[in-house]
Amino acid sequence: MKKTSIIGCGNIGTAIAKGFIKSGRGNSDNLILTARSENSVKKLSDLGFNAVNDNHHAIKNSEIVIIAVTPQQMDDLLISIKDSIDPEKHLVLSVVSGVSCATISEKLCCEMDVIRVMPNTAAAICESMTCISHDGASESSVSEAVRLFDSLGETIILPENMMVPATVLCACGTAFFLRAIRAASQGGIEIGFHPDQAIPIAAQVAKGASALLTSSENHPETEIDKVTTPRGSTITGLNVMEHQGFSSAMIQGILASFRKTMEIYGSDKKK
Repeated sequence: MKKTSIIGCGNIGTAIAKGFIKSGRGNSDNLILTARSENSVKKLSDLGFNAVNDNHHAIKNSEIVIIAVTPQQMDDLLISIKDSIDPEKHLVLSVVSGVSCATISEKLCCEMDVIRVMPNTAAAICESMTCISHDGASESSVSEAVRLFDSLGETIILPENMMVPATVLCACGTAFFLRAIRAASQGGIEIGFHPDQAIPIAAQVAKGASALLTSSENHPETEIDKVTTPRGSTITGLNVMEHQGFSSAMIQGILASFRKTMEIYGSDKKK
Protein backbone atom coordinates (compact mmCIF):
# COMPACT_ATOMS: atom_id res chain seq x y z
CA MET A 1 0.00 0.00 0.00
CA LYS A 2 1.26 3.47 -0.84
CA LYS A 3 1.80 5.78 2.11
CA THR A 4 -1.68 6.82 3.12
CA SER A 5 -3.11 9.39 5.50
CA ILE A 6 -6.66 9.35 6.86
CA ILE A 7 -7.67 12.87 7.79
CA GLY A 8 -10.31 12.99 10.52
CA CYS A 9 -10.56 9.59 12.16
CA GLY A 10 -14.01 9.34 13.63
CA ASN A 11 -16.01 6.12 13.35
CA ILE A 12 -15.68 5.58 9.60
CA GLY A 13 -12.07 6.77 9.37
CA THR A 14 -11.07 4.46 12.19
CA ALA A 15 -13.00 1.58 10.61
CA ILE A 16 -11.08 2.09 7.37
CA ALA A 17 -7.78 2.17 9.26
CA LYS A 18 -8.62 -1.01 11.18
CA GLY A 19 -9.50 -2.70 7.90
CA PHE A 20 -6.18 -1.78 6.31
CA ILE A 21 -4.37 -3.28 9.29
CA LYS A 22 -6.54 -6.41 9.29
CA SER A 23 -6.04 -6.89 5.54
CA GLY A 24 -2.29 -6.79 6.03
CA ARG A 25 -1.87 -3.77 3.77
CA GLY A 26 -1.54 -1.11 6.44
CA ASN A 27 1.10 -0.68 9.12
CA SER A 28 2.78 2.07 11.14
CA ASP A 29 5.18 2.75 8.27
CA ASN A 30 2.60 3.41 5.54
CA LEU A 31 -0.50 4.58 7.44
CA ILE A 32 -0.91 7.78 9.42
CA LEU A 33 -4.13 8.99 11.04
CA THR A 34 -5.17 12.43 12.22
CA ALA A 35 -7.67 13.66 14.79
CA ARG A 36 -8.33 17.11 16.18
CA SER A 37 -8.14 16.50 19.90
CA GLU A 38 -5.22 15.16 21.90
CA ASN A 39 -7.61 12.73 23.57
CA SER A 40 -8.65 11.27 20.22
CA VAL A 41 -5.05 11.04 19.10
CA LYS A 42 -4.21 9.18 22.31
CA LYS A 43 -7.08 6.73 21.80
CA LEU A 44 -5.88 6.00 18.27
CA SER A 45 -2.30 5.64 19.47
CA ASP A 46 -3.44 3.25 22.19
CA LEU A 47 -4.96 1.11 19.44
CA GLY A 48 -1.51 0.90 17.85
CA PHE A 49 -1.94 3.47 15.09
CA ASN A 50 0.51 6.15 14.03
CA ALA A 51 -1.70 9.11 14.97
CA VAL A 52 -1.11 12.87 15.05
CA ASN A 53 -3.18 16.07 15.23
CA ASP A 54 -1.21 17.76 12.46
CA ASN A 55 -2.91 17.35 9.07
CA HIS A 56 -0.05 19.00 7.21
CA HIS A 57 2.48 16.54 8.62
CA ALA A 58 0.25 13.60 7.69
CA ILE A 59 -0.32 14.84 4.14
CA LYS A 60 3.35 15.66 3.61
CA ASN A 61 4.24 12.09 4.53
CA SER A 62 1.68 10.38 2.32
CA GLU A 63 0.77 9.84 -1.32
CA ILE A 64 -2.90 8.97 -0.83
CA VAL A 65 -5.03 11.32 1.27
CA ILE A 66 -8.35 9.94 2.53
CA ILE A 67 -10.60 12.70 3.87
CA ALA A 68 -13.05 11.37 6.47
CA VAL A 69 -14.26 14.47 8.32
CA THR A 70 -17.92 15.41 8.75
CA PRO A 71 -19.60 17.45 5.98
CA GLN A 72 -19.78 20.42 8.37
CA GLN A 73 -15.99 20.37 8.79
CA MET A 74 -15.19 19.96 5.10
CA ASP A 75 -14.94 23.58 3.94
CA ASP A 76 -12.58 24.64 6.72
CA LEU A 77 -10.47 21.53 6.27
CA LEU A 78 -10.04 21.98 2.52
CA ILE A 79 -9.06 25.61 2.97
CA SER A 80 -6.55 24.69 5.66
CA ILE A 81 -4.83 21.89 3.71
CA LYS A 82 -4.85 23.30 0.18
CA ASP A 83 -1.22 24.46 0.40
CA SER A 84 -0.15 20.98 1.51
CA ILE A 85 -1.79 19.17 -1.40
CA ASP A 86 0.46 18.53 -4.40
CA PRO A 87 -1.51 17.46 -7.52
CA GLU A 88 1.62 15.77 -8.87
CA LYS A 89 2.07 13.68 -5.73
CA HIS A 90 -1.27 13.17 -4.04
CA LEU A 91 -4.42 11.23 -4.82
CA VAL A 92 -7.35 12.57 -2.79
CA LEU A 93 -10.15 10.21 -1.78
CA SER A 94 -13.20 11.65 -0.02
CA VAL A 95 -15.53 9.71 2.27
CA VAL A 96 -17.55 12.86 2.96
CA SER A 97 -21.23 12.73 2.01
CA GLY A 98 -22.59 15.34 -0.34
CA VAL A 99 -19.35 16.98 -1.47
CA SER A 100 -18.68 16.61 -5.19
CA CYS A 101 -15.31 15.87 -6.76
CA ALA A 102 -15.48 19.19 -8.62
CA THR A 103 -16.15 21.09 -5.39
CA ILE A 104 -13.19 19.48 -3.65
CA SER A 105 -10.86 20.37 -6.54
CA GLU A 106 -12.21 23.91 -6.53
CA LYS A 107 -11.70 24.32 -2.78
CA LEU A 108 -8.17 22.94 -3.07
CA CYS A 109 -7.54 25.49 -5.85
CA CYS A 110 -6.05 22.95 -8.21
CA GLU A 111 -6.91 20.55 -11.01
CA MET A 112 -6.33 17.03 -9.76
CA ASP A 113 -7.85 13.59 -9.54
CA VAL A 114 -10.40 13.36 -6.73
CA ILE A 115 -12.35 10.21 -6.06
CA ARG A 116 -15.36 9.77 -3.79
CA VAL A 117 -15.75 6.56 -1.80
CA MET A 118 -18.65 5.43 0.35
CA PRO A 119 -17.71 2.44 2.53
CA ASN A 120 -19.44 1.35 5.70
CA THR A 121 -18.25 0.46 9.18
CA ALA A 122 -17.83 -3.20 8.20
CA ALA A 123 -14.61 -1.97 6.60
CA ALA A 124 -13.07 -2.61 10.02
CA ILE A 125 -13.41 -6.37 9.44
CA CYS A 126 -12.82 -6.20 5.66
CA GLU A 127 -16.51 -6.81 4.88
CA SER A 128 -17.50 -3.38 3.57
CA MET A 129 -19.52 -2.67 0.47
CA THR A 130 -17.76 0.39 -0.93
CA CYS A 131 -19.24 2.55 -3.68
CA ILE A 132 -16.74 4.56 -5.74
CA SER A 133 -17.32 7.47 -8.10
CA HIS A 134 -15.28 10.14 -9.85
CA ASP A 135 -15.55 13.04 -12.26
CA GLY A 136 -13.13 12.18 -15.03
CA ALA A 137 -10.25 10.90 -12.90
CA SER A 138 -7.50 8.97 -14.67
CA GLU A 139 -7.77 5.23 -15.07
CA SER A 140 -4.70 4.74 -12.89
CA SER A 141 -6.20 6.78 -10.04
CA VAL A 142 -9.50 4.91 -10.21
CA SER A 143 -7.65 1.59 -10.24
CA GLU A 144 -5.64 2.67 -7.21
CA ALA A 145 -8.83 3.51 -5.29
CA VAL A 146 -10.44 0.21 -6.26
CA ARG A 147 -7.37 -1.78 -5.22
CA LEU A 148 -7.24 0.02 -1.91
CA PHE A 149 -10.89 -0.53 -1.00
CA ASP A 150 -11.05 -4.03 -2.46
CA SER A 151 -8.87 -4.96 0.51
CA LEU A 152 -11.76 -3.86 2.78
CA GLY A 153 -14.48 -5.95 1.12
CA GLU A 154 -16.31 -5.45 -2.17
CA THR A 155 -16.34 -2.38 -4.42
CA ILE A 156 -18.56 -1.06 -7.18
CA ILE A 157 -18.00 1.96 -9.44
CA LEU A 158 -21.04 4.23 -9.82
CA PRO A 159 -21.81 7.53 -11.57
CA GLU A 160 -21.27 10.41 -9.16
CA ASN A 161 -24.98 11.26 -9.11
CA MET A 162 -25.58 7.87 -7.43
CA MET A 163 -23.51 8.66 -4.35
CA VAL A 164 -26.48 9.92 -2.32
CA PRO A 165 -28.38 6.65 -2.93
CA ALA A 166 -25.12 4.84 -2.12
CA THR A 167 -24.99 6.63 1.23
CA VAL A 168 -28.44 5.27 2.07
CA LEU A 169 -28.19 1.67 0.86
CA CYS A 170 -24.51 1.13 1.64
CA ALA A 171 -23.80 3.17 4.79
CA CYS A 172 -27.22 3.57 6.43
CA GLY A 173 -28.08 0.06 5.29
CA THR A 174 -25.75 -1.41 7.90
CA ALA A 175 -28.06 -0.13 10.63
CA PHE A 176 -31.17 -1.33 8.79
CA PHE A 177 -29.93 -4.91 8.54
CA LEU A 178 -28.64 -4.89 12.12
CA ARG A 179 -32.09 -3.86 13.28
CA ALA A 180 -33.58 -6.77 11.32
CA ILE A 181 -31.16 -9.14 13.07
CA ARG A 182 -32.09 -7.62 16.41
CA ALA A 183 -35.78 -8.18 15.66
CA ALA A 184 -35.12 -11.80 14.71
CA SER A 185 -33.22 -12.36 17.95
CA GLN A 186 -36.09 -10.86 19.95
CA GLY A 187 -38.44 -13.28 18.24
CA GLY A 188 -36.02 -16.04 19.16
CA ILE A 189 -36.21 -15.03 22.81
CA GLU A 190 -40.02 -15.18 22.61
CA ILE A 191 -39.82 -18.81 21.48
CA GLY A 192 -37.40 -19.91 24.17
CA PHE A 193 -33.81 -18.90 23.39
CA HIS A 194 -31.69 -17.02 25.90
CA PRO A 195 -30.47 -13.63 24.58
CA ASP A 196 -26.85 -14.79 24.45
CA GLN A 197 -28.00 -17.62 22.18
CA ALA A 198 -30.58 -15.77 20.08
CA ILE A 199 -28.31 -12.97 18.85
CA PRO A 200 -25.44 -15.14 17.53
CA ILE A 201 -27.92 -17.58 15.98
CA ALA A 202 -29.79 -14.78 14.20
CA ALA A 203 -26.54 -13.13 13.11
CA GLN A 204 -25.12 -16.33 11.66
CA VAL A 205 -28.37 -17.13 9.86
CA ALA A 206 -28.31 -13.63 8.34
CA LYS A 207 -24.66 -14.10 7.35
CA GLY A 208 -25.48 -17.42 5.70
CA ALA A 209 -28.50 -16.01 3.89
CA SER A 210 -26.38 -13.15 2.55
CA ALA A 211 -23.65 -15.56 1.46
CA LEU A 212 -26.20 -17.54 -0.56
CA LEU A 213 -26.71 -14.44 -2.69
CA THR A 214 -23.13 -13.17 -2.85
CA SER A 215 -21.85 -16.62 -3.86
CA SER A 216 -24.37 -17.00 -6.69
CA GLU A 217 -26.47 -14.95 -9.09
CA ASN A 218 -29.74 -16.18 -7.61
CA HIS A 219 -32.61 -13.86 -6.81
CA PRO A 220 -33.58 -13.82 -3.10
CA GLU A 221 -36.92 -15.43 -3.92
CA THR A 222 -35.11 -18.39 -5.50
CA GLU A 223 -33.42 -19.13 -2.17
CA ILE A 224 -36.63 -18.44 -0.24
CA ASP A 225 -38.48 -21.00 -2.37
CA LYS A 226 -35.94 -23.64 -1.31
CA VAL A 227 -37.01 -23.38 2.33
CA THR A 228 -40.75 -22.90 1.90
CA THR A 229 -43.01 -25.94 1.66
CA PRO A 230 -46.79 -26.13 1.24
CA ARG A 231 -48.58 -25.40 4.51
CA GLY A 232 -45.18 -25.20 6.18
CA SER A 233 -43.74 -23.09 8.98
CA THR A 234 -41.66 -20.80 6.75
CA ILE A 235 -44.46 -19.65 4.47
CA THR A 236 -46.72 -19.14 7.47
CA GLY A 237 -44.14 -16.87 9.12
CA LEU A 238 -43.39 -15.00 5.88
CA ASN A 239 -47.06 -14.32 5.21
CA VAL A 240 -47.61 -12.93 8.70
CA MET A 241 -44.55 -10.69 8.33
CA GLU A 242 -45.81 -9.39 4.98
CA HIS A 243 -49.29 -8.75 6.41
CA GLN A 244 -47.61 -6.73 9.16
CA GLY A 245 -45.72 -4.69 6.55
CA PHE A 246 -42.19 -6.14 6.79
CA SER A 247 -41.09 -5.44 3.21
CA SER A 248 -43.04 -2.20 3.03
CA ALA A 249 -41.46 -0.92 6.25
CA MET A 250 -37.95 -1.61 4.91
CA ILE A 251 -38.69 0.05 1.58
CA GLN A 252 -40.34 3.07 3.18
CA GLY A 253 -37.48 3.41 5.64
CA ILE A 254 -34.94 3.45 2.80
CA LEU A 255 -36.99 6.03 0.90
CA ALA A 256 -37.31 8.22 4.01
CA SER A 257 -33.57 7.99 4.61
CA PHE A 258 -32.96 8.92 0.96
CA ARG A 259 -35.20 11.97 1.20
CA LYS A 260 -33.43 13.09 4.38
CA THR A 261 -30.01 12.55 2.82
CA MET A 262 -31.06 14.55 -0.25
CA GLU A 263 -32.28 17.32 2.05
CA ILE A 264 -28.94 17.46 3.86
CA TYR A 265 -26.39 16.60 1.18
CA GLY A 266 -28.10 15.92 -2.11
CA SER A 267 -27.44 19.04 -4.13
CA ASP A 268 -23.71 19.42 -3.36
CA LYS A 269 -24.25 23.15 -3.81
CA LYS A 270 -23.48 24.06 -0.19
CA LYS A 271 -20.14 22.29 -0.14
